[in-house]
Amino acid sequence: MTSSISKKQSKLPVFLRKGRVSGYLTVAMAGQLVYSSFEAFKGSLMVPLTNALGIGIDQFGILMGWLGIAMFLYVPGGWANNRFTIRSILIAWGIWRMLTALALYLVPDLSFNMMIAIAISWGVWDAIGWPAVVNGVAFMSQDSDKEGRGLAMGLLESIRRGAEFVMNLGIVGLLAVMPDNADTVMTVMGVLYSLLVIPLIFCLLRFVPKNAVAGQEKNGAEEPEENANIAALKGLFKVLVLPRVWLAGLAGLCVYWCYVNLVYSSAPYLSLVFNASDAVSGAFGIFNTGLVGILAGLISGLLADYLFKSSTRMLGVALIVVALGTGLVYLLPASTNMWPAMLLLIVMAFGVFMGKAVILAPIAELHLPEQINGSAMAVGSFLVYASIFWANPMTSSIVEANREHAHEGYQQIFLMTLVIALVGAACAFALDRANARVLSRQKVQS
Repeated sequence: MTSSISKKQSKLPVFLRKGRVSGYLTVAMAGQLVYSSFEAFKGSLMVPLTNALGIGIDQFGILMGWLGIAMFLYVPGGWANNRFTIRSILIAWGIWRMLTALALYLVPDLSFNMMIAIAISWGVWDAIGWPAVVNGVAFMSQDSDKEGRGLAMGLLESIRRGAEFVMNLGIVGLLAVMPDNADTVMTVMGVLYSLLVIPLIFCLLRFVPKNAVAGQEKNGAEEPEENANIAALKGLFKVLVLPRVWLAGLAGLCVYWCYVNLVYSSAPYLSLVFNASDAVSGAFGIFNTGLVGILAGLISGLLADYLFKSSTRMLGVALIVVALGTGLVYLLPASTNMWPAMLLLIVMAFGVFMGKAVILAPIAELHLPEQINGSAMAVGSFLVYASIFWANPMTSSIVEANREHAHEGYQQIFLMTLVIALVGAACAFALDRANARVLSRQKVQS
């Protein structure tokens, strides 16, 4: 009986086996729970959230803009990820987010300037915390045969989207039951979701082991702090000059840029081009950017590990799917029916979320030393999410400038997305070839 259980365990990817699965799920949920009391509300609960906080939607946009400061700090955040363990970073990040979120909801008459200060602090911590999440997923899924890392990254996206969907659905249900107490509902749930960090911390201490950090000797002893700091900085510079890190980052950047364009090409596209009702376009938007993402994340991870044997290859294939769906919807005439367009947008979304599910997995496939993998994830995050600076304003300005001729505006967006997807696919396949050459060279040397 015991041997049969052991055989079943051995067939599973290492992160799903006994002794690892709890740590993996803890890291994955850490990547969602810190966002659950604010950023996770921006889609379906933006209006009740802003009402509860006493701010306007334009002010909410300002706060989200300040959160974007993380983009400038991902690279120095790589030093922190080299210097400190995954567990310690996630605990410190969670505590700060919990305390400041509680202040946001509970301090009476909190000034907007203080809200901005909180948002800035969140952006700073995001530059350190998010790379620790993806580094933690890579750490918990590492194994001698490397199989399972793609699935681990894919499940990270599915778990986060599933948790956000369920948690927000609960609030929507409460708002439906108590529409006259919307502000109270949002405040109470914001506080409760903030306090979920407390059990998360206990899980991090219980299930997530310490990983190697820069300046740590092979026997586990720590070098003097000054030497450790220098070692962490050297590790960061080593990552910055690796061409394969930049190829992985550029491929991921193209995926995220396509994702931004998808958000503007789901519900708004049906409304502006086909004059669909708010109910129809909204329902399609939730499906195309929500449920499709949950399913695509799981499928992407499985394909990466068990069919393509590479998350990098999976990323390239996903971008080809995006190019296929986008290219075909671009060819649809203005007089077309809404249903073919919806079907092709689903294809586009499926490709986007398959790519997004493994967006940083190619960094893990570079097989860098554990001591510098955190900085590689940080630099990769900087490159992957850099498009947030220009993609949103660029795409939204095209939509706004062509409101009277929406089809022509979306033709520009779809053509742009097609080119971006093809460029990203080229980067991914070039990285795959480079990885194969490095692996071949290592085999010859050994």
